[in-house]
Amino acid sequence: MDATPDLPRPPRVPVFNMPAVVTVSVGLLVLIHLVRTLVPDVWDITLLLDLALVPARWTAALDPGRADEILRAAAAWPGSALEVEARTAFANYLLADPSAMPWTFASYGLLHGSWAHVILNVLWLAAFGTPVARRCGTWRFALIGLVSTVAGGALHVAIDPLSTLPLVGASAGVSGLMAAATRFVFQPAPEPGLQPGLLPWQRPVPARLQTIPELLRNRAAAIFLGIWLVTNLLFGLAAVPLGVSDAGIAWDAHLGGFLAGFLLLPLLDRPERS
Repeated sequence: MDATPDLPRPPRVPVFNMPAVVTVSVGLLVLIHLVRTLVPDVWDITLLLDLALVPARWTAALDPGRADEILRAAAAWPGSALEVEARTAFANYLLADPSAMPWTFASYGLLHGSWAHVILNVLWLAAFGTPVARRCGTWRFALIGLVSTVAGGALHVAIDPLSTLPLVGASAGVSGLMAAATRFVFQPAPEPGLQPGLLPWQRPVPARLQTIPELLRNRAAAIFLGIWLVTNLLFGLAAVPLGVSDAGIAWDAHLGGFLAGFLLLPLLDRPERS
């Protein structure tokens, strides 16, 4: 005879405890990169040319008189003779048909350079996009990500207008969502009755955004913002000299996205939140 008491079944725990819009965003980024690894190289190159953001393409379209500057900048970038020849050929290709392709200010965020690039971005997206989606809802979450992506691309073009290196990656949009989350996830003290030990993005969504002076006085938030800024600058400026990456990390795109998300959230925050 079985003497085991008839206990109620435990509740099912979802595998991905994220809002649907975050799960779909993560799945889309992974799926796009997976497809790129499976299609023929010529298709992937065409996709890159049509969707990546190339600053020199915009410069050539808006100011054709800077064509010689673009060619000199392509030839001056460090690398082997073969790499210099390839960059120069690509610069000539851009100058032959200088089309601005405005959609690339957003579409570059759908592409990534490697699986490591994808995984890093989706981890940060899951961690910091989740509280933003819970607080703001689907369309506000999407708008913050889109505006941050565009702002990051715009700052990158403004700072390095002669670059022929294609900009790809969701980092600017993720940085914007990360910045939006810092406005409310780093609370000075746990709320009454809150389970201790929870990570910032696991806590219930606070009712009020912190002001900039409050964030600067909040030790956890200030340390996070300082580490984020310093690491982005170091990796952006030292990635190539240290051999971390063959191409520079677009710290300016990250910064543009971060500033956009930080400033945009108060404008989009739902007034009905209690």
